Amino acid sequence: MYSTPKSLDRSEGAKRDIITGGIVVAAILLFIGTGGNVMQAVVRALIGIGGGPDRVLATALVLNIALILFGWRRYNDLNREIRERTEAEQRARYLADTDPLTGFLNRRALLVSGQRMIAEAAADKRDVALFLLDLDHFKTVNDIHGHAAGDRVLQVAAERIAAVLPPSATKARLGGDEFVAMIAFDPAARSDIDALAAELVAALDNKIMHDAQPIRIGASLGIALASDASVSMETMVRQADIAMYHGKDEGRNRHVWFEQGMEMAVQVRNQIETGIRDGMPRGEFVPHFEPQVDIASGRLVGFEMLMRWESPEYGLIPPERFIPVAEESGLIGELSLRVIRDAMEIAKRWDPSIILAVNIAPQQLKDPWFSQKLTKLLVETGFPAAQLEVEITESSLFENLPLVRSIVTSLKNQGVSLSLDDFGTGYSSLSHLRALPFDRIKIDRSFVAAMRGSPDAQAIVLAIVRLGESLAMPITAEGVEDEATAIELTRLGCAKGQGWYFGRAASAADTDRLLADRGLLRGVGVPSARPVADEKEPLRKTA
Repeated sequence: MYSTPKSLDRSEGAKRDIITGGIVVAAILLFIGTGGNVMQAVVRALIGIGGGPDRVLATALVLNIALILFGWRRYNDLNREIRERTEAEQRARYLADTDPLTGFLNRRALLVSGQRMIAEAAADKRDVALFLLDLDHFKTVNDIHGHAAGDRVLQVAAERIAAVLPPSATKARLGGDEFVAMIAFDPAARSDIDALAAELVAALDNKIMHDAQPIRIGASLGIALASDASVSMETMVRQADIAMYHGKDEGRNRHVWFEQGMEMAVQVRNQIETGIRDGMPRGEFVPHFEPQVDIASGRLVGFEMLMRWESPEYGLIPPERFIPVAEESGLIGELSLRVIRDAMEIAKRWDPSIILAVNIAPQQLKDPWFSQKLTKLLVETGFPAAQLEVEITESSLFENLPLVRSIVTSLKNQGVSLSLDDFGTGYSSLSHLRALPFDRIKIDRSFVAAMRGSPDAQAIVLAIVRLGESLAMPITAEGVEDEATAIELTRLGCAKGQGWYFGRAASAADTDRLLADRGLLRGVGVPSARPVADEKEPLRKTA
């Protein structure tokens, strides 16, 4: 055992208090013993009977009075010191357990109080539900509106959470934009937990005002269940986190209960993320190219670059398996630029009439330096800017239109063409055409696929074609999969198309062969093909 400085201070203070108390007690006893005689002598002297009090006794009395006053003052000081020390300790304990921004418990305190709640609920034969809420698009709030706005959003979110939850609920902020709530409930009342979760999600889906600016967020909520005291808080938080991300994958702004099957999905996701990080420097991500043709003549006019993962361990992995993981993990920007660089190196061998179209991820349009990064690739590879077309999806334009305008204007100044991809799927397509300098419109494949047998879909495609004509913007139709659709698009006036009918996305070698056969490229070698990984299974190594 050893004494800390704090315990030593308290020990020394206690010794001083004992000494002071002893002196005061002695002074009071002396006052009682001497005060009567001295005061009696003083009174007699005043009325002319006898001499004055003994000088020594009088001095002792004065000293006794002084000591008593000193003791009283020390007593008050001691009380004040104890009170201040107690308040300081309570404040320190509060700060150690509480998130200062929201007033909720912090992670450390949650683990302790939550484990206690699980044990108490189990003793009462009750279950415990743990809600883990993650605010959707919170990073964008900080990026666009600043950290003061982000703090305000967190405070309002906490207020709304507290307003919805019952008083008995445990509330905590894990950090960042993640909140936790714990509720003990009767096992037969699970529907009440569903209703409460839905109410929380709805409460956080309302806009928040900051500096007269509306900020809209949302929340994805995962729920974990503890039915006995053996469940640990760490397990509940992890399970709720898994369920929450499952909800984000399903479209956000919803609540999802944890299920055991979700564990495998998380393991696969982590496996894919690790593979992406390891595979980028090894050059495992390569461009494939989907032909774009003039529908009326069949003339090849360009290619859209599509990313593929050629893994030496797992085979050829389709983009729908790894692109979402790359976006969630923040790797999509680096990954996209690496593959675009490779595509530019390949496309330098193409005839100047063949356009290279590249898709830009929404996250890349949040990067103020994206235009400079793409321009740097053009300079370093020597690829002509006039041969490059950047495709921007409508869904990426809603969060920060001024930044997107700055990026696309810079690219236009370099001579790069711009295409509005998936046109018609957003909420404000016409306003985007007016606000941004696009050169081409791409009709979303959902409208093209529905044309056969759907007069409404045909009318939509025709309206988009006429809109393009009025704005002097050529139209490209995506998802052309048969001759009848191609003929109908030609009849409606759509000049350019792409899809399986014209050719599937192919490797660089196969694309080079296609171009060489048409006299648009010198021939190159053909690498061996790789097997394609099954979309729904965990990645498995090839033999």
